[in-house]
Amino acid sequence: MKKIEKFTDREWEELASILSDENGEQTDLLDRFMAGDTNNSGKKWKDLKNMNSKEEINVDRAWNNVHSRMVENGLKINESPVSIRFMRTTIMKIAAVALILVSLGTAAIYMNNSGYLSKKITVIAGNDQKNILISLPDGSKIYLNRNSEFSYRKNFGEHGRNVKLTGEAFFEISPDVSKPFIIDAGKARVKVVGTTFNVITNNKESEVEVFVKTGKVLVSDNSGSQSIQLDPGYVGTVSSKAAVKTVNSNPNYLSWKTSYLYYTDQKLSVVFNDLKRVYNMDIVANDPLILENPWHSPIDNLPQETIIRLICTSFNLSYTKDGTVYHLSKK
Repeated sequence: MKKIEKFTDREWEELASILSDENGEQTDLLDRFMAGDTNNSGKKWKDLKNMNSKEEINVDRAWNNVHSRMVENGLKINESPVSIRFMRTTIMKIAAVALILVSLGTAAIYMNNSGYLSKKITVIAGNDQKNILISLPDGSKIYLNRNSEFSYRKNFGEHGRNVKLTGEAFFEISPDVSKPFIIDAGKARVKVVGTTFNVITNNKESEVEVFVKTGKVLVSDNSGSQSIQLDPGYVGTVSSKAAVKTVNSNPNYLSWKTSYLYYTDQKLSVVFNDLKRVYNMDIVANDPLILENPWHSPIDNLPQETIIRLICTSFNLSYTKDGTVYHLSKK
């Protein structure tokens, strides 16, 4: 506070204009300020300004906005120009003190809000994309299904292994007991040390669903009140109401990743649902009885047109295509 009293209101305004590069005149005012500036705040002021050089700050406009809000909220008492000037210069003094005392902290906050310290890398798979491979710095691999989004911090692994998933992905996680791998799955949190597993952030029941292929996985809701540990071969679903695990009975659970579908006497209604998930095929049967036909053959990474022709040939059907939807009917 003693440093503030060394300068008049006019000198504080002049200093602000010099430090903001609005006044290029060489005066001894800046020298006097720098001589008593043991915190090197003048340099930090300029550094902070340069960090966001793309957007110039209009001090007058900012003050007018603050002033208007004070009036709206009944915080302003005196409407006179003298009062306005007094409040403005007082705020400038307070800002100068804050700059001197907490310039380093301010820079850290600014950098954090601007993304310098917490910048995230985001990978998005579109409607026609799947098996998008993401290799993390720790050696872990993530395979992203279509219409999914995966993000992690640029400094991933330095202080932890936290990521975020929206949609579906298959994880191959490198072991690290000291730094568990944690997934923010929206309505639930998935925690592992090293394992392979599949995560769906929002299944048909609006639950987070996890299937474990190898290792162990801990899944809990955001409050921590519902949690389950999953062993290989188990599927767990977690919501705010319950956490349930069952043995996986679907041989095609991971077919979206492998593009291989295996069937023995399975109804076409089930096959069509799998084709939607794995091959992004929309198939509509004009006659409900078509859906009752049994399918026996595997489908291994085939083009959509080949698949629909195989189905039609097997059951004496015909098809038309409307946009991206296949319509089946009996001949």
